[in-house]
Amino acid sequence: MPSFDIVSQVNTMEVENAVNQAKKELANRFDFKGSKWEIVLEKTEIKLSADNAFKVTTLNEIVVGKLAKRGISMKNLEQCDPDISPLGHARQSIKLKLGIETAVAKEITGFIRDGKFKVTTQIQGDEVRVNGKSRDELQAVIGAVQAHEFPVAVQFVNFRD
Repeated sequence: MPSFDIVSQVNTMEVENAVNQAKKELANRFDFKGSKWEIVLEKTEIKLSADNAFKVTTLNEIVVGKLAKRGISMKNLEQCDPDISPLGHARQSIKLKLGIETAVAKEITGFIRDGKFKVTTQIQGDEVRVNGKSRDELQAVIGAVQAHEFPVAVQFVNFRD
C-alpha cells in the first residue's frame, strides 16, 4: 500500500552554517568592536548574549536573517524574550522546533479527513503517516497539505509504493 510521512524537520547543518556566518559577520562589524557578545549553538537552541539589550536585538536580527537565507523556516523558530540583568547585560535564546506536536498532528489529520480523501492517517510520535490505495490520491493529499497554512513547516518523506 503506498504511503508517505509528514514531518517537520530542520537541517542542522544549515543552522550551524548560518550561526558560523553570523559570527564571521559580527567579528568584522564596527559597532561590535571591543564589546562582549556570544552566539552559542546547542542541539535545539541558539543562545545569544551581549553587553546590552540593543546589541542582543541586533544579534537576533543577524542570526534570524542568516537562518532565513539558509532556507530555515521561521515557523520552526521560537524566539524568547530577552533577559536583561540589572547591570545591563542581556541574553536571549532562539529555540528550534523539531517534530510535529500532538495538537498540530491532530490538526493535520483532521484537515486531511475533512478533505474527503480516500486515505488513512496515523500519528506516529512526532510525524504523521498517510496510507492510500493510489499514488494519485496521496499526491492530492500532498498538494492540499502544502496549500494549507499550518503552525509548523511540513515536509514529505518516505514516499513508498
